[in-house]
Amino acid sequence: METELLKVFDSNRIQTGVASREEVHRLGHWHEVFHCWFASSEAGVDYLYLQHRCAMKKDYPNLWDITAAGHLLAHETVYDGVREIKEELGIDVSFDELVPLGIIEYNQTKEGFIDKELANVFLYERAHSFDDFTLQPEEVSGMVKVVLTDFEELWTEAKDKVNIKGFEMNHEGRRMMIDRFVGRNEFVPHDRSYYDSIIRLIRENLANWNLKP
Repeated sequence: METELLKVFDSNRIQTGVASREEVHRLGHWHEVFHCWFASSEAGVDYLYLQHRCAMKKDYPNLWDITAAGHLLAHETVYDGVREIKEELGIDVSFDELVPLGIIEYNQTKEGFIDKELANVFLYERAHSFDDFTLQPEEVSGMVKVVLTDFEELWTEAKDKVNIKGFEMNHEGRRMMIDRFVGRNEFVPHDRSYYDSIIRLIRENLANWNLKP
């Protein structure tokens, strides 16, 4: 995976070349990723779906994150991002079913790792049963949903913890249903501005979706 080739960009989003994934994160090159948030409205309540990154992940293992996300390789366009949904979640989604939320820039730095991403962000609006998901065990170890209002209040710090309901895979590969509370320290540390933007954009689009006849 570290030898995967990614397109790299300058601060004006102009492509300047191609580099390995290892080099991109070591030197802090801007690069493209694909993010897709699953959302649903059920009985008047809006929900987001969250994935649990598996323990084998090199970056941010065992943390809750975007429903489906991944790097766009050098030979790919944003249209190819839907492969991440199929690979990670086992759900077939066509690009035309996604609602584009724009490109969001953010970066995170920790020892030996600089992550400067141009995130192509999309929303997929549909209610799913947890039985619909077939998780890629090397990437994802669980799937839950959270009330959107609770998720928003977590990041505005109105709440310290939020309730999540769904399932996780145990060491034997069996689904274990979960219903518990999690705090901010259990999520991938995306910039606060990223969460603020995502929540606002999802709210706006869900409002329009709910108004459709």
